[in-house]
Amino acid sequence: MNDQQLVCRDCGKTFVWTKGEQEFYQKKGFQNAPTRCPDCRKKKKDQDRNQGPRQMFEITCSRCGKKDSVPFKPSEGREVLCRDCFRGSKDMASA
Repeated sequence: MNDQQLVCRDCGKTFVWTKGEQEFYQKKGFQNAPTRCPDCRKKKKDQDRNQGPRQMFEITCSRCGKKDSVPFKPSEGREVLCRDCFRGSKDMASA
């Protein structure tokens, strides 16, 4: 592995993806090279942290009828589960 010159997709600045960083990515199992320079990566991470609480949507569980809230807008006509039923379906899938 050699250092690579990459171009940031946000600011267009060229940055170096070092051999050490590439080895770190490989150890973590990451498949793709970074698309943002370190400064833009930090800025993006800070923005993501500062978005505040997630918007929650009230639902009625398709299985048990219990009221709950989920962090996504349910699609019309699709099953949506409360936390308990969702956990139970995950447990059944791993058994």
